[in-house]
Amino acid sequence: MDFLIIPWNVNPEIFRIGDFAVRWYGLLFASGFVFGYYLMRRIFRNEGLGDATLDRLTVYVAIATIVGARLGHCLFYEPEYYLARPLEILKVWHGGLASHGAAIAIPIALWLFARKEKKTFIWAIDRVVIVVALAGALIRLGNLMNSEIYGVETTLPWGFVFLRNGENAPKHPTQIYEALAYLTIFGILMRIYWKNLGKQKPGLLFGLFLVLVFGFRFFVEYVKEDQVAFEAGMKLNMGQWLSIPFVMIGIGLLIWAYKQKPAPSPVAASGPVKKGAPRR
Repeated sequence: MDFLIIPWNVNPEIFRIGDFAVRWYGLLFASGFVFGYYLMRRIFRNEGLGDATLDRLTVYVAIATIVGARLGHCLFYEPEYYLARPLEILKVWHGGLASHGAAIAIPIALWLFARKEKKTFIWAIDRVVIVVALAGALIRLGNLMNSEIYGVETTLPWGFVFLRNGENAPKHPTQIYEALAYLTIFGILMRIYWKNLGKQKPGLLFGLFLVLVFGFRFFVEYVKEDQVAFEAGMKLNMGQWLSIPFVMIGIGLLIWAYKQKPAPSPVAASGPVKKGAPRR
């Protein structure tokens, strides 16, 4: 079945004009925000909220995602290098983002957003994690186009040979594994939200997101190559150690959510938005 092995030599740049280049990773990363915005607008309109509130939320989440993911990589994976060269942290275009850093920064940003908008933190994060799962799938496809964060050698017939990195043996395409998992999780969360029209128990979606995303992340790390040298010889790598607390928090949230009453109808709570009436 070796004929199914896929030689992967995709150029990460879509096109270049002088020193300016458009890359697949950047396009897919940005697409996560674009698709997320339109999906969140549908959710907000279902709950009688206007675009101005969504625009403010988008700014909070975008800044938290980029800053958190960058700091997460620099501090979790290469602290000695970046603490000795702090200005290098600002050079995001050189690569190096960690989803665990974003997973810490986004809740902090949502807490600030909810406080300012007179909403609860759980209300905000229960909705944002839906589109975060979709964005995670797109980002992993960006990693595939960059030929990065792939797995260890495999004899499975769908192994990818990452020729651009000088590989000559098939490796697990863990970027595709994660993208498919996150896309499935996105579908599950969306279905729960729309089945309940936003009236699911508070904390349910956030708890499910943490358990499913980071639970999968923990297990997929077993077939991933180490990202940094110090992980060699560790029984659990850095990605796994960082995933465990998120899974535990998710389990706690699911237990807590189970004890809660379903949220009141978002439209009934704020009143239906009449045609032509301004949205707040």
